[in-house]
Order: sequence, then C-alpha cells, then structure tokens
Amino acid sequence: MQVDLSSASEISGHIDEKENPFTPKASLIRYWNKEIRNALPKSQFLLSKASPLNAVDSASFAKFAAQNTLSAAFPSFCSSAQLFCYPDLSPSLEKHDKDSNFAIYKNKNFTNYGTVRVGGTDSFKNYSDGDNLPVDSFRRYSRDSNGHKDKFSSYAAQANVVDQSFNTYGSGTTGGSGDFNNYNAEVNIPNLRFTSYGSDGNGRAQSFTTYTENANAGSQEFASYGKNANGAPNDFSGYGKGTNVMGSGFSGYGERGNAANDSFTSYGDEGNVPNNKFSNYGDGGNAAVDSFSNYREQANVGQDSFQSYAKNSNSAKVNFVNYGNSFNEGTDVFKGYGEGGKGHTIGFKIYGVNNTFKDYSKNGVTFAKYTNVSSGPASSGNTAKKAVNGSLVKRWVEPGKFFRESMLKKGTVMPMPDIRDKMPKRSFLPRTIVSKLPFSTSKLGELKEIFHASDNSSMESIIKESLSDCERPASPGETKRCVGAVEDMIDFATSILGRNVVVRTTENVNGSNENIMIGSIKGINGGKVTKSVSCHQSLFPYLLYYCHSVPKVRVYEADILDPNTKGKINHGVAICHLDTSTWSPSHGAFLALGSGPGRVEVCHWIFENDMTWTIAD
Repeated sequence: MQVDLSSASEISGHIDEKENPFTPKASLIRYWNKEIRNALPKSQFLLSKASPLNAVDSASFAKFAAQNTLSAAFPSFCSSAQLFCYPDLSPSLEKHDKDSNFAIYKNKNFTNYGTVRVGGTDSFKNYSDGDNLPVDSFRRYSRDSNGHKDKFSSYAAQANVVDQSFNTYGSGTTGGSGDFNNYNAEVNIPNLRFTSYGSDGNGRAQSFTTYTENANAGSQEFASYGKNANGAPNDFSGYGKGTNVMGSGFSGYGERGNAANDSFTSYGDEGNVPNNKFSNYGDGGNAAVDSFSNYREQANVGQDSFQSYAKNSNSAKVNFVNYGNSFNEGTDVFKGYGEGGKGHTIGFKIYGVNNTFKDYSKNGVTFAKYTNVSSGPASSGNTAKKAVNGSLVKRWVEPGKFFRESMLKKGTVMPMPDIRDKMPKRSFLPRTIVSKLPFSTSKLGELKEIFHASDNSSMESIIKESLSDCERPASPGETKRCVGAVEDMIDFATSILGRNVVVRTTENVNGSNENIMIGSIKGINGGKVTKSVSCHQSLFPYLLYYCHSVPKVRVYEADILDPNTKGKINHGVAICHLDTSTWSPSHGAFLALGSGPGRVEVCHWIFENDMTWTIAD
C-alpha cells in the first residue's frame, strides 16, 4: 500500500516557531511555559532535540499514525523526522565472473551470491569500516559451491550500530573455507546472525579469529550452524576478547553433524559480563570433538548456559580446560548435558567456580582439579577469589567513570572518561505522533511493520531490548518512565520534583579521555541531600529516554579546567549516589573503587546528551 504524501511538504530549512505557531517545537515551548513555573531560561540543549517536523508534515504523519498507515510513508517519515532507521536492502549482487575483492564497500545485499561456484576466492577487506549504520546481508551466499574460499578481514572495524546477517551461508558446500579475521573489531553495538550457516556442508572449514574484539554491547547468534555437516572444523580463537556486555547464542549448532571439530580458545577473555547460551549444541552428532580452552579467562562475572549439549550424540569428546577462571566469578548451568549419548568423553580440568549441573550424563564425564566452591560434583577443593588485574579494570571500566565524592574539590586532578555520545543522532517525535504509536512488547509486530524491522534483524533486537528495559519492574525506591516526547519528560520530572525544576547536563565533551582539573564547584540545593530525575538515552528508532527518580543523591556543577594551562574547557554536572546498597556486587563502580554495595558512595559525570532534572536553586 502506498500513502499519498502530496499533503506533506519537504523540510527546506529551519521554521521559526514565531512565524508558525503550529510546529512541534512551538507547541513544546508553549507547554514548557505552562508546566514549569520559574523564569529561568529554557534549556537550549533539550529544545534542540525537539522534532524538526514542520506543521504540515507533523499533521500528515500524525494522521498516518492514527490510520496505521505510517509504514508506507516510512522513508519520508524517517528522513523528515530525523529518526534512526536502517536502509531497506539494495538489489541483490547475484553474479560475478571471477574472484572478487570487496574493499571500501558497504550496505550491500549478497543474496544467492556465488551459488554453485567452483573454486575461487572472495575477499572482504576493510568493508564497511567506520560506517555509522552498516547493513549487510549474506543470504544463501556460496550455496552448493565447491572449494570456494571466503575471507572477511578487518570487516566493519570501528563501525557504530552494525547489522549483519549470514543466512544459509555456505549451505551444501563441499570443501573450501570461511575465514573471519579481525571481524567487527571495536564496534559500538554489533548485532550479528549466523542462521543455518554451513548446513549440509562437507569438509568446509570456518575460522573466527579476533572476532568482535573490544566491541561494546551487542549480540551474536549462531542458529543451526553447521547442521548436518560432515567433517567441518570450526575454530573460535580470540573471540569476543575484551568486549563489554556481549551476548552470544549457539542454538542447534552442529546438530546431527558428523566428525565436527570445534575449538573455543581464549573465547570471551577479559570481557565484561559476557553471556553465552549453548542450546542443543551438537545434538545427535557423531564423533564430534569440542574443546574449550582458556575460555572466559579473567572475565568479569559472565554467564554461560549449556542446555542439552551433546544430547543423544555418539562418541563425542568434549574438553573444558582452564575454563571460567573469571574475576568476580560468574555462573554456568549445565542442564541435560550429554544425556542419551553413547561412548562420549567429557572432561572438566582446572574448571572454574559457581557451576550448576542438572540432569547431566553420569557416565563418561570426569572432573579433574574442579574448583567449584558450592555444592556440585567431584570438587577437588576450593579456590580463593583472585586479585583483579589493574589493567583489566581499566579495560572494563574507563578511568574516571566512577569516583568518590571527595574528589570534587577545587584543584583536584583526575581522569575523565570518554563522555561522548556514540549513539546515532535522532530527534524526539511530537507528542501528537508518539501518542498514536504502539509501545509494548505485545505490539512488537506493529512496531516492526512501522519501522521496517525484519525478523531476527538488528532493528528488531534494538526495539525488543529497549521495550524490555522500559517494561521491567522498577528497582526498590525507583520510579521510572520511558519517554519519546519532551512533553512526556516534563510531565515525569514535574510529577517527582514539582514545577520549579531545571534540567542540567555537562556543557560539552572537552576533557574526554584526558586528565582534568576541578575548578570552581557548586553543590545544588546548597550541597544538601536531594532528589533528582536522571534521563539516559535508549537506542530506539526515535529519541527515547529512560528517566528515573534518583533519591538520596547530591548533585554538583563544576568548572573543568585544563590541568596544564588552568584554563576552563568545560562545565560539568556530576551526581553522587549516596545509597548503593541495592547495586550488584559486580557493578563496575565497585571494580573501579574497590568496595561493595552500601559501603561507599559513587559519583559520575553526566555524559553528553544525558541529563538530570533537579529543583531550581
């Protein structure tokens, strides 16, 4: 269905609200004057995020939203409203006549590319490097090929929000190899999917080396990877090293495979809260060999789940050597592990702590130097908690990200973390539009249709994750609300603090990743314990903030100086949380400050594009 957009004008430039009182920004200013009862200047920082739509566009898109036809107007709506949207896939690149070298290339659709190809090599080098929103689809790539090699080297390095899909990649191949080297290094939010990758293949080798190293939060899914494959070795080396809150899912991986050989070496090392799920991994396989060596070494916490791993397999060999030696121990759950299998050998040697074994096979499983500190099988002794490595703390928690209140004194020199906003630039929607859009997990299908989010895509994951955060129960003492319009943010802040409020944020990003000096400092509300409403960005198609009341805090404003010249470079806002008793013991603040919940106050700067509302002085 196509929507008639003849009534929606193009935005040619800034429209002054004084000339047109019907723009979203003009309406917002009137609402601000009505709801906030003080004569302080309005926050230009917040007003700059108001919807840029002109009056005609705003009315037209609101009508489409009410009629549930906004999806057909998606390209125009996305660009005019300054939203975060992935482009629809380009036409497929199906054919090629010889080896191909894809360098300095991005946002392509490789559907049916290399099908039934004999020999040759395709190389993807420096592909999508540094791009903001790379969207690459490899669907049915190299299907039924023979002896074909694929190389992905320095692929999408230092990109921002990455969406890459490998669906039925290399299905039915004979021989050949796929090599992922330095793939997605240092990206911000990777979302990678390998579905039915290499299924029904014969002797095809896959290598994942320094895959997503030093990446930030995101997820990777391997579903039906190597299903029904024969003699296919897979090597995961340096996978996810140094990542922050990364999740990987291996579902139906190697199912009914023959002579699979999978090696996980230095997987998730030095990561912060890695989360991996192995579900029905190797189910029904024959003579598989799986090795987990130095897995999750020196990670912070982390959680792995092995459900029905190697179930009903034949002659499987699985070795866990030096597995899970995390700092701040995480948890591993083995449920139905090796059940129904025949002739398998599963060994746990120098295995970490805090592991739960439920309904695992009682035959063919050995535990050597197993260091489980809780109840469990065949423990050879307890181990003391390891001392944290200082360099790892710096990797997990930037210097200066958390600090003590005593640091906020004139003349103090301290590190400042990178406070720059790395999310895609977006604008709020007008309340007239956002109020007509669904916003709940029960309406996920409608949201996916509106924002052209296909099944299992990055956009679907992004929408689901933000909805989940917004719908989760509030923490003890917390009041929370997610807002997609400035008017809704004003309503929430005034409901907590009253109408004499002001919004505060750090002035700029100067001083990021450098040492700074504290200049003149002022405690809000006379430096007394107060309440505030802090608002943090959530990744969503339109600008969405997670706002929550923060009781028992002190808020400060401080001049930030260059420690060498003593000149002012920034004006920062810092908030100090005085009650940390409900925080997780593995919180980064306690790693950095060397304490625990309820034993220390924790301060941090307000980062770029985040804010805190307080009562006006």
